[in-house]
Amino acid sequence: MMLFNSLEFALFFSLTGLVYFLSPFRLRVPLLVVASYIFYITWRWEYAFLLLAQTGINFGCGWAISCSKSQRSRSLWLACAVVSSLGILFLFKYYNFFLDALGFVIPASSEKTGLAAMNIAIPVGISFYTLQALGYSFDVYRGKIEREKDPVQFALFVGFFPQLLSGPIERAGNMLKQFRPENAFDLDRMYSGLALMLWGLFKKVVIADRLAVYVNLVYNDPQGFSGPTLLLATYFFAFQIYCDFSGYSDMAIGAARVLGYDIMTNFRLPYFADSISDFWHRWHISLSTWFRDYLYIPLGGNRGSLFRQQANILMVFAVSGLWHGANWTFVLWGALHGFYYILERVFGGPAARLCAILGVQGSLLKGLKIFIIFHLVTLAWVFFKARSVTDALHVLRGIFTNFGGALYLGPSQLTTLIGASLIFLLMIVQFFQYRGLIPLLRAERSFPIYIRWPAYAAMIFGISIFGISSNEFIYFQF
Repeated sequence: MMLFNSLEFALFFSLTGLVYFLSPFRLRVPLLVVASYIFYITWRWEYAFLLLAQTGINFGCGWAISCSKSQRSRSLWLACAVVSSLGILFLFKYYNFFLDALGFVIPASSEKTGLAAMNIAIPVGISFYTLQALGYSFDVYRGKIEREKDPVQFALFVGFFPQLLSGPIERAGNMLKQFRPENAFDLDRMYSGLALMLWGLFKKVVIADRLAVYVNLVYNDPQGFSGPTLLLATYFFAFQIYCDFSGYSDMAIGAARVLGYDIMTNFRLPYFADSISDFWHRWHISLSTWFRDYLYIPLGGNRGSLFRQQANILMVFAVSGLWHGANWTFVLWGALHGFYYILERVFGGPAARLCAILGVQGSLLKGLKIFIIFHLVTLAWVFFKARSVTDALHVLRGIFTNFGGALYLGPSQLTTLIGASLIFLLMIVQFFQYRGLIPLLRAERSFPIYIRWPAYAAMIFGISIFGISSNEFIYFQF
């Protein structure tokens, strides 16, 4: 098991990068394929066969789609790719969930059908690389891209190790073309990529993992804590999951940049969103755009009756929730965001007119909207974090009704206070980024060297002194 926040990965990445740039251009793509599979089998060697299967299915179906003369044949090959790819995902991730749901609807159904639960671990990254590979088949079918003729380059597209486990979920049209030209070593790109990896690692081990200590303590036994404690843990989780997942994305983007490749941005200051739609343009961008392009629009998108549009929205968000995990808590989390989105579309106009009448405009209105959206998103995170729907409802009930108890700051109050201070500092930095007063980190070399290097040193010091290491990234479970 090779975590991004581990010494093993640092050694692996350093060795891979060194061999990569010392190798002839014609050997670099095959080298990265081998490195990616070595990286993946450190989790479990059997997982490599699933990755290989998804690669082969979509490469073969993409080839068949492009060679087909009739629309019917093209559609059949696309259906083959969809059924095969999602069938593998269903078997390894959702089969047991389906049995539980079936047993709830039809008691004793498992005895009647002879179906038994499977005792298998969900292969890490399967949800991500399944969508990435399947997106290629859709794009070939729609004529957006030509089929890839080189199976080795396609294998790298599906299994590229920086974004294999938790994205960003890339598009074939962006990645495949980057594998073809000769990729010379670029010192500026290396500095930029390493700085981004350092920032991502800082967010993960210094902020996210420190917040996780308090969050896990409270959410593992929500019945034992007061409303203020549950509320603080929920606020902490909002920033834990952001720093954890955006930290991974930054490290993935940075690692790819060091090797000479550009991966799409996955986060753009999501907690400064002023609407739910704006939030989903800022949070997990690669996933939200995937579902928009390959599910929402094919379902009809904004076409059809108002009811049809709202049904499409709710369905896409519910499916997005289910994609995150085989648990009703994730389905409800997604459905709740869908409900928010529908309310925004229905009442957004009247609410804006009411604010204009009341004189709430400009920066005041902007700040109010950001405040409301942040709290709606944070409320939904309760379902995302809770182990069960029952626990989620208990947390919500405690937050809104149980304010008689004292605020518990955990066994180490200093750890909790440091976590809160780090959130405060993070939001100050992001506020300046939001207002355009300082550039986003992706343009960090625009800072003078006397600012950059002390910042790098401070992050390294923080990681060394305050970092909590060896915790998996949250999105690895998806």
